[in-house]
Amino acid sequence: MKKTYDVIVVGAGPVGLWLACELKLAGVDVAVIERRTKRTAQSRALTMHGRSLEVFALRGITDRFLSAGKPIPTGHYGALDTRLDFSPFDTRFPYTLFIPQAMTEERLEERATEMGVAVLHGITVAGIREDGDRVHVTASGGEFSGSYVVGADGARSIVREQAGIGYEGVEARNSLMLADVVLAAPPARPVVSVTNEYGSVMIAPLGDGRRHRIVLVDPQRTHVSRTEPVTLEEVARPTARIIGEDYQPRDPIWLSRFADETRLAVAYRKGRVLLAGDAAHIHPPMGGQGMNVGLQDALNLGWKLAAVVKGEAPEGLLDTYEAERRPIGQILYTNTLAQVGLVTRFDPATLALRETLNELLRIPAVNHRLAGELSGFNVAYGAEATAAAASGRLTTGARVPDIELTAEHGGSISLYRLLVDGHWLHLSFMPGASVSGPDWLRSSSMKSLTVAPSSHPALCGVRALLVRPDGYVAAIDQE
Repeated sequence: MKKTYDVIVVGAGPVGLWLACELKLAGVDVAVIERRTKRTAQSRALTMHGRSLEVFALRGITDRFLSAGKPIPTGHYGALDTRLDFSPFDTRFPYTLFIPQAMTEERLEERATEMGVAVLHGITVAGIREDGDRVHVTASGGEFSGSYVVGADGARSIVREQAGIGYEGVEARNSLMLADVVLAAPPARPVVSVTNEYGSVMIAPLGDGRRHRIVLVDPQRTHVSRTEPVTLEEVARPTARIIGEDYQPRDPIWLSRFADETRLAVAYRKGRVLLAGDAAHIHPPMGGQGMNVGLQDALNLGWKLAAVVKGEAPEGLLDTYEAERRPIGQILYTNTLAQVGLVTRFDPATLALRETLNELLRIPAVNHRLAGELSGFNVAYGAEATAAAASGRLTTGARVPDIELTAEHGGSISLYRLLVDGHWLHLSFMPGASVSGPDWLRSSSMKSLTVAPSSHPALCGVRALLVRPDGYVAAIDQE
């Protein structure tokens, strides 16, 4: 078995697999080490947000996920009755996609295998040692080494622990229940969400056409240890009491208890060790954000780490990974804690607060703010870009929508299609117009095209645009 690589990724969940795909696309020799002998059969993460679908569209593989999932046009914040509206966003994916994590992992591992990534199952990491320009990983399969190691190995990350990176936050205070079941009498609505003095329950289709997921907060059971097994009766009875109707859950394939522990890594990088996904941030699954934020961590890190490993960029580029992504982790930390407060207390004051927030979410600007935060559409890097995101303007650090472009000599192509090879993209909207990227950027790493001026609002007055491999503006020249 080969033991030496450019980069070793620990953890073959969606985040680790996607990062490996990005590194391999850029020509980096990468291996993924996974302690499990096979993929999980449990659905775990169910929600894929619109920005994650855009992430996959940037590499031309969105159809693999769309064909297996169920689109839901709205989202939720704290299980409030007023839904989050994704329709105002400039995107081809103004919805969330319900797709079990098992299906997501399967498709990402297929992608990784097609690209030639070494995905090594059944290998448990025991220790990590940095030695000069190499990192040595002691594991059950022997010692592996790479120029860098990335921990994508979850909340109990051995990589983070071995690197000595702190994981600060809030201890678990409540346990909640989750059940993937068949409903003998399913509801007519695709998503059911009810919170009242009896507790809180949300029911959503799993995407396979047969099963539903029940997420339940029973105030009489929030003190129970997450290690205690969940029974079907423990889920069925309070669910019927809260909703006022019995959907008759049966044939459970997964019953689980999860806690509201919320933490954020003190740093996303220490020397040649980096963190992504749950290894960097953990929280209760409020709004279905965890996997999605992790996939976007991987997209941000992939091209940067590849450029450094290949000697095409200075090592300092890796510092921008933490500078850009840890603030997003902080936002995630805050909004999930806020949502925990809304779904774990059922006293009159909290129920009144929920009604007030329901009314506030009917204000378009408020709804848009939270919808953009949860979906990832409003993620931007830098204060100016964050402010511009709300108005749809493009500036350095802003997300670029998938705009249809007209080539200089006719014909059209979407902007995202021009990024599928992971290169930088320079667009001139008039002959001779150009912008400069970082001084280390090589022309061989950039695709340059002259296209016709666009009537798209985001491109109004833009003469030239440089787009990073992750679909964010690197530089812009506009009137």
